[in-house]
Amino acid sequence: MLLRNPQFSDNLRMLRDKSGLTQGRLTAKMQVLGSSLSSSAYSKIELGERNIKISDLVALRRVYRVDYDEFFKDIEPGQ
Repeated sequence: MLLRNPQFSDNLRMLRDKSGLTQGRLTAKMQVLGSSLSSSAYSKIELGERNIKISDLVALRRVYRVDYDEFFKDIEPGQ
């Protein structure tokens, strides 16, 4: 089951853009933390075509050094 939320995807892109990382560089940093996520798989997450694993969200939080709130910014219940 695919759980889509356009705002979540937008937030992921915004955080990556803000960090100045390409998808390839981002996933390389995540892999150092133990993630096996490829840049093509990450691209699908940003496009809302693939779900994200919790462990990958934890890795993203560590790479970006942000609170989890940043991933869910402007998302309302029922969206």
